[in-house]
Amino acid sequence: MRVAVITYDTPAVLKHFADRRGITYPLLSDAGSATIRAFGILNTNVPAGPFHGVPFPGTYVVDAKGVVRSKYFEEDYRERVSAGAMLVREFNTISGPRMETRTDHLTLRTSASNATVYTGSRIALIAEIELPKGMHLYAPGVEGGYKPVGWEMDASKSSLALPVSFPPARRMHLKAIKETVPVYENRIRLTRDLVVGQANELGPALKEGRMTVEGKMLYQACDARVCYTPQVVPLKWTFAIQEPDRTRTPAALRTGGVQ
Repeated sequence: MRVAVITYDTPAVLKHFADRRGITYPLLSDAGSATIRAFGILNTNVPAGPFHGVPFPGTYVVDAKGVVRSKYFEEDYRERVSAGAMLVREFNTISGPRMETRTDHLTLRTSASNATVYTGSRIALIAEIELPKGMHLYAPGVEGGYKPVGWEMDASKSSLALPVSFPPARRMHLKAIKETVPVYENRIRLTRDLVVGQANELGPALKEGRMTVEGKMLYQACDARVCYTPQVVPLKWTFAIQEPDRTRTPAALRTGGVQ
């Protein structure tokens, strides 16, 4: 992928930031927010003043023909979808921590889109389940007392886990009881986004530079003859955590753009 950033900041402000942070991809200055206005993303909640002209922050994924394939925008300017989470969605690229657990019925591999997170960043958690031949799990929405696979996260003040994205299930006909139920077989992939809290919500984790989130995977595996005892597999992810760069631009360069 080729990356470019467009802001309403002046070229001098952008150069200072790029030099300080070692950024080598293009940072484009949108004079008068002309492009921002043309895209219809001018942040109308910002009153007249030094910050007027900023867009609602977001990311477009554009293909080689110039067609917008995906858009990532957040209502709260303090929250941003991480590049890692976008890569998971677009290309199934994973760069964060990984862990594998084997049980009597399946292999569970967990991973994340990012190894390092920032306050307010939105990342992706991934759980991949591999089942042996002849084994299945019931999918959410199953009826009749069957226990579907579930993914729970522990309550935390430092992060918010969003709903799980489950893949489509296969309809299986159970001849013995003459029922048709939704099941998962072979390999399935579950994902869910995690929104990292702000500095006041992270508490000691931010000072320590490390954040841990935990949860559990619940399942009941079945084969053609037996539904086994329901199981609980602990889940755990640990991330390095940082605050966004809030260094101010030198006063001499503050003729417009972010201060």
